[in-house]
Amino acid sequence: MTIRRLGLASALMALTVIAGCGGSDDETPEVNPAALSGVVSLDGSSTVGPFAEAAAELFESEYPDVTVNVAQSGTGGGFEKFCNGETDISNASRPISDEEAAACAANGVAYEQLTVANDALTVMVHPDNPVDCLTVEQLKAIWEPGSTLTNWNEIPNLGVDFDQPIDLYGPGTDSGTFDYFTDAINGEEGAQREDYNNIGENDNVGLQGVQGSVGGMFYAGFTYYNQNRDSVKALQIDAGNGCVAPSEETAQDGSYTPLSRGLFMYPSDAGLAKPQVLAFIEFVINENEAIAAGADAIPLTDAQKQDALAKLASLTN
Repeated sequence: MTIRRLGLASALMALTVIAGCGGSDDETPEVNPAALSGVVSLDGSSTVGPFAEAAAELFESEYPDVTVNVAQSGTGGGFEKFCNGETDISNASRPISDEEAAACAANGVAYEQLTVANDALTVMVHPDNPVDCLTVEQLKAIWEPGSTLTNWNEIPNLGVDFDQPIDLYGPGTDSGTFDYFTDAINGEEGAQREDYNNIGENDNVGLQGVQGSVGGMFYAGFTYYNQNRDSVKALQIDAGNGCVAPSEETAQDGSYTPLSRGLFMYPSDAGLAKPQVLAFIEFVINENEAIAAGADAIPLTDAQKQDALAKLASLTN
C-alpha cells in the first residue's frame, strides 16, 4: 500500500531542470555529476543494507559531491525513522504495514514503493550437517511458538541420523526478515519460539554462530549466504514440489517457495524533492545489475527493471 504521491512530480521537474535535458517517455533524465551535491540518508533492513551500501559506493564514485549514508536498524526501525521524517529512503525486506503507513500519513510523509532487488531468504547450517533439505512443515516444527524440539533427531521424518542439539539463531523483531519468515513458515507474522539466539540486526553474529556450531541453524538474506559459501551450508526447501535450493534463478522465477521475495526502497516525497535523492533512486534502477554484483545480491529481472523504469518515467509525467 502506498500513500498518494504528493510532491513527486515537482521533485522530478527540479531534477530535469538541473540536468538541463529531459528524458523520453521510457527514460529518466540524465544528470550532470557536477550539478549534484548534498546528502542521501537511508535506514532500515539489514538484508537490503549490503545492496544499498554497494549502490552508495558506486553512486559516490560518479557523484563525488554527494554523500550517501546507509544505516541498518531493521525494516521496522527504519520505517519508524522514515515516518518521522528523519530519512530520505527506507530500506525494507517486506512491504510497509498498515500501522506504519498510518504513521507516515499522520506525519504527512508520502512515499513510493520500488522493488530494487530479489532475495532468496536462506536457511543456513554448519557444513558438517548431513541434512540437505527440510520441508516447510519441518521448519515450522522447529521454529513455531511453543516448539519443544531440542535435537535434530527429534525433527519429524528427518530421514538422517543426526544426534546434535538444535542451536537456533535468528533476527530480532524489528527485522523484516523475521516478519517474512514467521509469516511464510509459521503462518503468522511475528509468531516464533522465543528460546533462540536473537542476533538483532547483526546478521554476522548469526553467521558466526552457525559457523561454530555443528547443530546450528540461521536464516537471513541470500547475500549473507552468498558471501559465506565456504563456511556455511544452505538448506534446500520443499514446499510440496520437491527440494529447491536458494539461487538467483529460483528467486527470480519464484520456484524457491515460500522464501523468495522482493526487496524494497521507499523514497519519501520530501526526499525526492532533493535532486541528489532522486538521482540516487534512478541510479539504483539503471545500474541494478552492477550494484547487485557488487553486493552478491540477486538483481531485478528484465521485466521488473522495465516496470521500475516505467514507474519512474510515469512520475516525470
